[in-house]
Amino acid sequence: MMMKKLPVGVENFEELRTEDFYYVDKTGFIRELLNHWGKVNLFTRPRRFGKSLNMSMLKYFFEYGCNETLFEGLEIAGEQELCQKYRGNFPVISITLKGVSARHFDEAKAMLRSAIGRESLRFFFLADSPELIKEEKELYAQLINVDTRYGQGFLMSDAMLMDSLLILSRLLHKHYHKKVILLIDEYDVPLDKAEQNGYFDEMADLIRSLLGQVLKTNDSLYFAVLTGCLRIAKESIFTGLNNFNVMSITDVSCDEYFGFSDREVRKILDDYALGTKHKEMQAWYDGYRFGRADIYCPWDVINYVNLMRTEPDAEPRAFWLNTSGNDILRRFLRKASISTRREIEKLIAGECIAKKINQELTYRDLYRNTNNLWSILFTTGYLTQRGKCAEDSYWLAIPNQEIRKIFIEQILEWIQEEARRDTPRLDAFCEAFAQGNSSEIEQQFNSYLQKTISIRDSNVQKTKKENFYHGILLGLLSHREDWGIESNAEAGEGYSDILVEMEEKRIGIIIEIKYPDNGNLEAGCQKALEQIEKKNYTERLLEDGMETILSYGIACWKKKCMVCVQKEERKENGNIKTES
Repeated sequence: MMMKKLPVGVENFEELRTEDFYYVDKTGFIRELLNHWGKVNLFTRPRRFGKSLNMSMLKYFFEYGCNETLFEGLEIAGEQELCQKYRGNFPVISITLKGVSARHFDEAKAMLRSAIGRESLRFFFLADSPELIKEEKELYAQLINVDTRYGQGFLMSDAMLMDSLLILSRLLHKHYHKKVILLIDEYDVPLDKAEQNGYFDEMADLIRSLLGQVLKTNDSLYFAVLTGCLRIAKESIFTGLNNFNVMSITDVSCDEYFGFSDREVRKILDDYALGTKHKEMQAWYDGYRFGRADIYCPWDVINYVNLMRTEPDAEPRAFWLNTSGNDILRRFLRKASISTRREIEKLIAGECIAKKINQELTYRDLYRNTNNLWSILFTTGYLTQRGKCAEDSYWLAIPNQEIRKIFIEQILEWIQEEARRDTPRLDAFCEAFAQGNSSEIEQQFNSYLQKTISIRDSNVQKTKKENFYHGILLGLLSHREDWGIESNAEAGEGYSDILVEMEEKRIGIIIEIKYPDNGNLEAGCQKALEQIEKKNYTERLLEDGMETILSYGIACWKKKCMVCVQKEERKENGNIKTES
């Protein structure tokens, strides 16, 4: 049987259904929404959890001229009464603000004009609608006015931009004699980018006016659905809005409709004959708790299944990491106090920590203190909840292996940034390796470890711990751009952790790192040196013409390390002199 294409990056419901992509049926969301909707409904979920696809699904369900075949065989098709009342019976305004991302306010306004202008162009029939009077048609003309001569885009004024959604909803209401359904995807992206680039006040005023006009006292609005990552405080954006229905990641309502359940993931794996991969999938991409539902990240599941179709033995990867930057986590680490770093160590080790969560923040307040940053990490998917421990307080945990990898990689980058601030000290640290000065290396490396975040002993594989210290050391040594440095380099009969060649001085370095389970650092060092000798790692350096070979066995345990070195020198007669 021909297996369906997997919808990697497909967020258009019509395309997904007509092009015969694999679809995990989330149309039950329509029923839940219609049975519990308020005038304005906000769903907050982390990125890549299917918000945009669900909004596209709503658009194609409600919009006039709905293609009923799109929903054949899906769960909502069995809800005949709801389908008869709602399907294909409404004018729908559907916009996404995820592209409103700019470094300057004027550029952001142009992007916002474009998003609303393009949606307005879909209703080209309004220009000739017999229901509209001349003044109303002129208003529509202003919404879609484009300067094509110089590529300047939509020309609506600032005042028109603020009123644009209100005007469009009223024109559609008058034409169809039906109130409008409004869908706004990723409503908070413009605010996020504005805060990052220093024009938050201007953007907040604009978004407040835009949404306030269309969502409050708008007799042409039937109901609205908004999605975003964060639930912005009412006094910031939604001032005075009544009947505001918020479904966040802690709410039970609709908890299983954003993301995949374990049952859905097992079915996907079975459908693609990949049932044996369930444990890897679960460890890497499960672990989110929305309301009472345990959820997988759908972006990761789809990408991993798609990868395994061509590479059946492929290991899980951090697909979520590549979807956007991790500025939130970087800011968090920069602000982290010593006690916060210890809490991060617990999280990476698989433990939970108790934190009060504020789900109603303004973007202005997001980065003002560490407590707010915990709330951001929670609402954006870097952390998840494992139950309530007090009023507005939750046990927080890292959801899975993928997010743990992101934490570790960002911590390594942060450590390297911190180290680069003291260039003379970093120079001395690197030079100690070239000189075979194990005591200096040990002293300096211990000092670095004391100030940073370590991998603790619970719930993390030994190889993961060794990789963490490997990453720290590799980052510090990479400061020397004149050295040839390789990680996991093929050498002798295996792969050394770190291999360094200093061509001018003919010095070669082999580093092997161990994490002894019992904390016996001396035994760990000896085991590392024995591995270097047994697997003949130095052969590669000798073949490359290195005359002095320094073999380092480094053992790390929590925030302590021990360094041992063996030195080999090739004599003119070809003999090798070894000393420890």
